[in-house]
Amino acid sequence: MLRALAVDDERPTLEELVYLLNADPRVGTAEGASDATEALRRINRALESGPDGPDAIDVVFLDIQMPGLDGLDLARLLTGFARPPLVVFVTAHEDFAVQAFDLKAVDYVLKPVRRERLAEAVRRAAERRGTAAVPAPRFPVHEPDPDHITVELGGVTRFVPVDEITHVEAQGDYARLHTDRGSHLVRIPLSTLEERWRARGFVRIHRRHLVALRHIGELRLDAGSVSVLVGTEELQVSRRHARELRDLLMRRP
Repeated sequence: MLRALAVDDERPTLEELVYLLNADPRVGTAEGASDATEALRRINRALESGPDGPDAIDVVFLDIQMPGLDGLDLARLLTGFARPPLVVFVTAHEDFAVQAFDLKAVDYVLKPVRRERLAEAVRRAAERRGTAAVPAPRFPVHEPDPDHITVELGGVTRFVPVDEITHVEAQGDYARLHTDRGSHLVRIPLSTLEERWRARGFVRIHRRHLVALRHIGELRLDAGSVSVLVGTEELQVSRRHARELRDLLMRRP
C-alpha cells in the first residue's frame, strides 16, 4: 500500500487532502507538511530509512505555489535523488502542466480536488509503484455527452460545446482546448480526442495539434511549408499530414 505525503501551505486544503488520501484503500498512510522545507526534511528522513523502512514515502502530493521553496523547486531537487518518491502535483493553476510533466510527474490534479479525480491520481501512482492490487473505491459512472466536454477550473464545472472548439494542443498527458472565448486544460491525451472527434470534423495536422476543419480560414503554402489559419492563429502542418488535410479541405462543403 502507498505511503503518501501531502504538501500544501493552506491548512484547510492540506487537511482535506490528507483525509481523502487516508480514505483511499490503496493508501496505507498519509501525512501532511505545510511547506516545501518541512516536506524536504521529511523526505530526507524517508530516504535515510530506505524503501522498506518505517519512514518511507512512495508518493508526494505537492502544491506548486507556496512561500519560499515552491513545488516545482522541490520536484527539481527530488530528481537529483537516487530513489526519489513519485510526485503528483495538486494545484489551482493549470499553467504549469508542461513543466510538471517535464519533471516526470505522475499526475497533475487541479483544485478544488474531487475525490474521483484524486482516486485516479492514486491509481496512477499505485501502478507506477506496483501496488495496484488493492481495489479502487467505486464512484458513479456517467456516460460522456458527445456534444460537450467537461472542464473544471477554480471550483466551476463547465460544459464546453465541442462545436465551439477551434483546435486542440497537446501538453504532455493533457490537452488544451482552444475556443474563441479562451482555452481549457483537460486530462485527456490528444490521441484520444482525435479518435473521439474524427467524425465531428477534427483532423490531426501535427503531432501537437488537432484542428476542426470548420474553423480553418486559410491554407497557406510558403516555400514548401504548409500552415493553416485558425481564427488569428497560424498553425504549422507537418509533411505527413499535409496531403490528407488538403484533400479534406477540397471536399469540405
